[in-house]
Amino acid sequence: MLLSIITFLPVALALILWAIASEKTAKKWTLAFTILEFAASLLMFLYFKPGVAGLQLVERHAWIPSIGVDYFLGVDGLSFWLILLTTLLTPLALVGAWTSVNKREKTFCLTLLFLESTMVGTFVSMNSILFYCFFEASLVPMYFMIGIWGGPRRLYATVKFFIYTMAGSIFMLLGIIALMLIYAKTFGHISGDIPDFYKLHGHLPFVAGTFISTQTLLFFAFSIAFAIKVPLFPFHTWLPDAHVEAPTPGSVILAGVLLKMGTYGFLRFSIPIFPEASEHWAWVFLLIGVFGIIYGALVAMVQPDMKKLVAYSSVSHMGYVIIGLFAMNPQGVTGALYQMLNHGVSTGALFLLVGMIYERTHSREIKDYGGLASAAPIFTIFFLIVTMSSIAVPMTNGFVGEFLILLGTFEANKIVAAFAVLGVILGASYMLWMVKKIFFGKPSGVVTKPHDKGLDLCPREIAILVPLIILIFWMGLYPNTFLKYSQASISQLVNHRGHYQLVSTRTAAKHSERPLTRAFVGPVAQMSKEANLR
Repeated sequence: MLLSIITFLPVALALILWAIASEKTAKKWTLAFTILEFAASLLMFLYFKPGVAGLQLVERHAWIPSIGVDYFLGVDGLSFWLILLTTLLTPLALVGAWTSVNKREKTFCLTLLFLESTMVGTFVSMNSILFYCFFEASLVPMYFMIGIWGGPRRLYATVKFFIYTMAGSIFMLLGIIALMLIYAKTFGHISGDIPDFYKLHGHLPFVAGTFISTQTLLFFAFSIAFAIKVPLFPFHTWLPDAHVEAPTPGSVILAGVLLKMGTYGFLRFSIPIFPEASEHWAWVFLLIGVFGIIYGALVAMVQPDMKKLVAYSSVSHMGYVIIGLFAMNPQGVTGALYQMLNHGVSTGALFLLVGMIYERTHSREIKDYGGLASAAPIFTIFFLIVTMSSIAVPMTNGFVGEFLILLGTFEANKIVAAFAVLGVILGASYMLWMVKKIFFGKPSGVVTKPHDKGLDLCPREIAILVPLIILIFWMGLYPNTFLKYSQASISQLVNHRGHYQLVSTRTAAKHSERPLTRAFVGPVAQMSKEANLR
């Protein structure tokens, strides 16, 4: 029952909020409710066994058995931390909107709670139709969040966001229907369960070097849907518009969680269900991923708007996740999953920080700033720490993820790895350029104007950022605290691609594989090992 509680508790609390809360008290109630949801998600630590590769906390009930649709929930190492990331970022995003969202506050809170439920539901769904329902349902609250509480061009941004993602999802729906029909023809009964689709290995014809094969067509049907959600170049154009027009909590949730639905889809569907096609066409995604890394960084370098710069940095960072996934080795996939978490923490924090300073100055133009470090020293410290995480400075979380990705990519394709390293340099260039322009030099522009509450952070804002700063250093110094929960699932996915069977927790597998982090040599790994021994 735990996964059902975590999934639908926000919806139940939204109904309570609608019944009892007023406009003035809605945010307080919602904060209490989202903290309660986060506490409920922490209960997974009591029941989740890190060494088990298969599904755990399984819940299964007949829903529409005539068409193979069951209410089927489960969690494994691929989704465990994504669920916790969702439940952590939601209350932080809400507190970040405490003063910026000041109209229709109750409606905003209801929208946020429904959005949280759809995001969690996406990560725990183990039936493809149920997954599709949650995946698509997440569009609706985000559509309203940007469309009602967004910026001047919010209608354009919401329509573009909705059309792009909805169009991509149609390909996924067609792919799901095709897989269900193939499964019924192969095994004599219909099923939409994702683990059952893994059994189709050997029953999906594949012809190398051509698109005209069942496995290749289905692989690209799913991959297009997930590529738009990530988003990968050239499907990325909806993202900067959505980020710029979204309110601060919308940007935090969009960057922190919604983009991860796309990369999670590659892990859950594209790679294990279509192993030959994934391996044969991996070069396409390695090429697109590394192009996105460099393209996103170069475009970010010329952005005059802070929020748009961070949005294009997301395009670049998600390119690293893609090349890690399609390196198809333990180091690359481990780094990709870790980078998904890193990006949620660091980019979520960046959007919070940009929103905080925008509330005071009402400007996101980089040229309007200068010398902010002297006027807002606490804000400067937090921004610098998050920037160090974003550019992968050692001892921060970003370093661990990017190092593992580059290590895995170098093993798979040295040329792609060489260009990906160039992206690290470019990333440092545009982020440090922004820091220099905004924080240093002689105070000028909006920094010299009088402000009612000053430019530095208040206690509420510091309280929002402290958990994220703790995670940045914790994940950077002790990565195995997090990696050990995903190790078994990733090992099974990589080593037995095409034969990936998710097992019940009743048959607790005894794994003796070499640790995936063994390849991560250096002081960070050594510190993690020593800490675990103590």
